[in-house]
Order: sequence, then structure tokens, then C-alpha cells
Amino acid sequence: MKQFCLFVFLIGFTTCTYAQFESGTKFKAIPPTNIKPKEKKATPPPPIDSSVIIPPNIYKSPNVQSPPNPVSDYKLKVKSEISMIPKNEFINPGDEVRDRLNKKTDRQQGIAYRRNQNLGTYNTTSESAKVMYRDAQYVDGDLIRVYLNGEIIQTQVYLDSNFKGFEIALQKGFNKIDFEALNQGDSGPNTAEFRVYDDKKNLVSASEWNLGTGFKATIIIVKE
Repeated sequence: MKQFCLFVFLIGFTTCTYAQFESGTKFKAIPPTNIKPKEKKATPPPPIDSSVIIPPNIYKSPNVQSPPNPVSDYKLKVKSEISMIPKNEFINPGDEVRDRLNKKTDRQQGIAYRRNQNLGTYNTTSESAKVMYRDAQYVDGDLIRVYLNGEIIQTQVYLDSNFKGFEIALQKGFNKIDFEALNQGDSGPNTAEFRVYDDKKNLVSASEWNLGTGFKATIIIVKE
């Protein structure tokens, strides 16, 4: 029994000693080495590109020109008339309208008498006709010239307030009588009232003319 216990003790002691030897040879401590870390070289920054775009100043308004406006470029230009003559503030607006109408009427009248005037055509069986005339308004110096079928029968006649005239023998067919205004008197136009009678003193025609200088009033008497 004692021998068995001794045998077990020897085996355990031998195993422990061997383990200590193995651990001592396998795990050998390495002392630290004094190695300094390598110094890193500083990397220089990249060179600045001289072509870098500089941002504009946002506080300075850019000089931007608006495109042309075709509508505003072709606006009608209205001439402004400035009068240096003071006007009455209490002028009746109707007066200005009246004045414009009067001016228009004057122009229309001027156009009306600056033309030849047809006094009509009349038929008769009479052998002769008597033509009478006078100034239709107040006497202002109107002068006329009288033609029969294109021939002058009275060179110059002064129109006054009394009727005056001439008698003609009618030829078969057309008998044309022209009254030419030689002037327009003092007030214009040349105005006259005239009458035509047959050989029995019957009134054939009665009318008036209003002529500008150089224009004619014409009446035609047809003898049947």
C-alpha cells in the first residue's frame, strides 16, 4: 500500500516538473525595444490656380439692359400745344363747338359757290324771251358778263337793287345763256336773282345764283 502511494506521488511530481520546464522555455519574455516612430513629412498644399473665377459682388446691381419694347417704340407722338394766352375759366363749352361748326359751314359754302351752277332747262314755243336780273342781297358791287350760245352779248353789268336785263330772239332748238361772275363784290360770293319771261310776259323761270369769281351760272331755253 505504501509502495502504491509512493508511485502515484512520483508520477505527479514528474509531470509537474516537466510542465514548468516547458512553460519556461516556450513563453520567454521579450524586453521592449526603444524604437522611435518615423516622422511624417508635411504635404505642401497644392498651388493656387490664378484662373479661379472670382464671384461677383452681390451688393452691386449689374448693368442689365431690358430688351426693346416694340409697343413703346412705336407709340404715336402727340404734339403738345402750349398756349401763352390766358383763357377765361368760365367759357361756355358750347361756344367752342359753335365756332367749329361755323368754320365748317364757311368752308362748305366756299366749296358750294366755287363751281359752275346749272339753273335748269325750260321748253317754250315763244319767239323771244326776256331775261331780268338784280343783286339778290344788299348791293355790294357785283359784276357779271352775259353770253348767248357762247357769244358775249353784255361785257360788264353792274348788279344793283333794281331789275335790268335784255330780250333775245329765240332760235329753233337750244338757246344757252351764261352768266359769268367777274367778281364777288365786297362780301362775296357773287349773288343775283333772275327771272325769264316769254313773249306773252308769262314767267318761265325764276331762281338765284351764288358764284365765285370766274364761275358761270347757265340756263337753257329750248324753243319747240
